[in-house]
Amino acid sequence: MSKYCVGVDFGTLSARALVAEVGTGKEVASADMDYPHGVMDNCLMDGTPLKPDWALQHPGDYIECLGYVVSEALRRARVSPEQVVGMGIDFTSCTLMPVDGQGMPLCMRGEYAQNPHAYVKLWKHHAAQEQANRMNEVAQRRNEAFFPRYGGKISSEWLFPKVWQTLEEAPEIYRAADAFVEAADWVIFRLTGQKTRSECALGYKALYRKGAGFPDSGYFRALDQRLERVVEEKLGGEILPLGAKAGEITPEAARLTGLLPGTAVAVANVDAHVSVPAAGITSPGTLLMIIGTSTCHMALSKKECLVPGICGVVEDGVIPGLMGYEAGQSAVGDQLNWFVKNGVPEAYACQAREEGIGLHELLTRKASRLRPGESGLLALDWWNGNRSVLVDGALSGMILGMTLLTKPEEIYRALIESTAYGSRMIVENFREHGVKVDELVACGGIAQKNPFAMQIYADVLNQPIRVTRSTQSPALGSAMFGAVAAGAKRGGYEDIHQAAREMGGVKEAFYAPNPESAKVHERLYGEYKRLHDYFGRGENPVMKVLRQIRSQAF
Repeated sequence: MSKYCVGVDFGTLSARALVAEVGTGKEVASADMDYPHGVMDNCLMDGTPLKPDWALQHPGDYIECLGYVVSEALRRARVSPEQVVGMGIDFTSCTLMPVDGQGMPLCMRGEYAQNPHAYVKLWKHHAAQEQANRMNEVAQRRNEAFFPRYGGKISSEWLFPKVWQTLEEAPEIYRAADAFVEAADWVIFRLTGQKTRSECALGYKALYRKGAGFPDSGYFRALDQRLERVVEEKLGGEILPLGAKAGEITPEAARLTGLLPGTAVAVANVDAHVSVPAAGITSPGTLLMIIGTSTCHMALSKKECLVPGICGVVEDGVIPGLMGYEAGQSAVGDQLNWFVKNGVPEAYACQAREEGIGLHELLTRKASRLRPGESGLLALDWWNGNRSVLVDGALSGMILGMTLLTKPEEIYRALIESTAYGSRMIVENFREHGVKVDELVACGGIAQKNPFAMQIYADVLNQPIRVTRSTQSPALGSAMFGAVAAGAKRGGYEDIHQAAREMGGVKEAFYAPNPESAKVHERLYGEYKRLHDYFGRGENPVMKVLRQIRSQAF
């Protein structure tokens, strides 16, 4: 009888479950569901307004989606619960919530339902930039040992800036919180009844180092005396490495998901990181770009290199036995969606409706008819701040070269090109600082669905790009770790290396750079770098000045 594993990928807007066959990686069935409350970035459900740069979610959405997608995927797969050896989950990160002593999110307690700080702060919540700036200043002044491992900058997307923002702006929520937990760890708690923390997420998003722990209390005291014991008081729970078993499905979780009580559950993972073994990558030399709402760039190495502007280097953080590196871009698909929603004329919408296609498809078709450089446009891909290599959420997007003749498809193409230039900055930064990048692999929605965009990436990076075999790499990677958590004796795997060999991989076809296009993009990239440094490295702080003026208007 065949054995199966289940992976659940909790993305920015929806959750998806995948049932995969152990031994082959065959994707038997999947199911997805949008979060009922979506992303709250303007106001709470009751209309309570939010300030700029906020991005919240409701934790109840995760459980509602979890129950539906797992049970529906099993139904579609026609797989009996007895055949499922294990399950795993992944999440966007850092996606953080305050909970009470029973593990209930504070936003689900009536007295805090109207307090924004009681809700889940999504990974792209950038309203803690001020706290991140002060953390950077103190870390640099104290010459903190952890600082270089995170590229010399702490991001507003990470755990401690968000916790500190809560303390400063809503001290009553900070006091009421028994713990601040990653959404991924909270879902694991709901599945298993065990309060665990993923060593992976802590390593990349909470300054944790294997064998050494968190920064010492002196650093937190230097930030704010009230934070001196933040680790002991707010970050409890057993810390477990990737591949470990967090626990087993409880009877309550079994009723929710349709899985059997006692089914192994893997330690939670991060969506970008878990995609690496799904691509069949378990050794250094290959960089994986997970291109979707945002983009993460994952690389492996046998040695620890200090690379400026990255999101961290963590031992065993992606694949056990290797150093895992993360970098990324805060907006890719998001900025394309922004333009489609706000910048396309009605005539284009009418044409799309008449042809029975979406606006993205229409714009892609029109943009593909343009030659590189034909539009005369150049954009900066900072519409949600810059994650790497500047690590600055206060930066903003820009389009240069527009005229009265500029067309929507030209802007659309320039936005895609800007994301490719941003990726090249990251790849070159890795190489310049000792991380070998010989091959490029891509996964995610854009990699799977948009050949036009991927050809631009190949031309800009001037290197072949392969795409993962799976269209659902995070969910597949989570399923693989679920099989590892089960272990070989229960029909799973001894380690993730074995799982990656049997279940992961890339397609045979690949995107090869066009030499003529690559020459044009080489010139454009040179101009992109000038703008990148001019606006991003302090020579012209106009973006931050505009942000300050905007904040004063509220």
